[in-house]
Amino acid sequence: MLTENRKKPSPPASGGHIKTELPEHFRDYRHVWVFIELERGQVHPVSFELLGEGRKLADELGVELAGVVLGPPGEPTRYAVAEAFAYGADLVYLVETPLLADYRNEPFTKAMTDLVTGYKPEILLLGATTLGRDLAGSVATTLLTGLTADCTELAVDADGSLAATRPTFGGSLLCTIYTLNCRPQMATVRPRVMAMPQRANKPVGRIIQHDVPMIEEEIVTKVLAFLSDGKSAEANLAYADVVVAGGLGLGAAENLKHLRNIAGAIGAECGCSRPLVQKGWMPADRQIGQTGKTIRPKLYIAAGISGAIQHRVGVGGADLIVAINTDPNAPIFDFANIGIVSDAIRFLPALTEVFTRRLAPHNREKLAN
Repeated sequence: MLTENRKKPSPPASGGHIKTELPEHFRDYRHVWVFIELERGQVHPVSFELLGEGRKLADELGVELAGVVLGPPGEPTRYAVAEAFAYGADLVYLVETPLLADYRNEPFTKAMTDLVTGYKPEILLLGATTLGRDLAGSVATTLLTGLTADCTELAVDADGSLAATRPTFGGSLLCTIYTLNCRPQMATVRPRVMAMPQRANKPVGRIIQHDVPMIEEEIVTKVLAFLSDGKSAEANLAYADVVVAGGLGLGAAENLKHLRNIAGAIGAECGCSRPLVQKGWMPADRQIGQTGKTIRPKLYIAAGISGAIQHRVGVGGADLIVAINTDPNAPIFDFANIGIVSDAIRFLPALTEVFTRRLAPHNREKLAN
């Protein structure tokens, strides 16, 4: 049995009848800021994704979009500034000092809070990465403002407030949160939740360079050495074009071989739902969903996954979702593009055989012609 659904866009967030008067000293807070996460010379792609989303918010509010770059003097920092303009920023706030060569909470928080206090943004967005989460919480606490973490949707409400939507109650519900009487309105967004915007070859624009009075002796944390995580590149789910994932419907750990076989046939990454990690069948870095990775592949094949909202928020950005499940009433069929009511253990080997035959070298030449 095959079913096909079209994805419906989420309804716009609304503050309903909640109204409050913004304190006078916050009324000159304007513009949308995006923190450009630069670590050891590399800009995290979530920064560009947030610039795309920030551009929409800034246009809706009729304000400027700014990137915030904190880093050491040198080419990588200037590259981050140039890329911020290429992905849509109108201006960049720049703090350059050797004290920001490696991430440490104290100097980064000092630099960011100084910028916010001096230039007063209305909205501040950061990536929900390890670095971004640490910095966002510290900045929000220092500024005594609100922070909505791990958002899945951002919008501007009718009164101009930021409507930040995120899963709650263990992922069973989505709620929209407002910061009504504090500024800036802060939110973090996980990588791959928002679409990557189109890069444009734009000249470097307006840069506001800000000096933060700090000396090394005032910073408690010291960087002694950097040890890279040798396993960090093993799972590349977030940026894979094709992902296949399994759930409890596979029945047993040994049946994961069917996932690996089809992944090998089509050049896909393997993932899973949370229960498989809890059972120890797959490592945590392969988990997809609210408490795992968020993915935006061109093709996502979900085998034996029920599709609870915890999983849905992690795969909603996929271009094409193919779901295989024995239960015709499984929630995953509500948002999958193609639904196949079948036993994944029997269906996956057959699908793998078809893919293997179809993608064989001699058949690729026929398809190309």
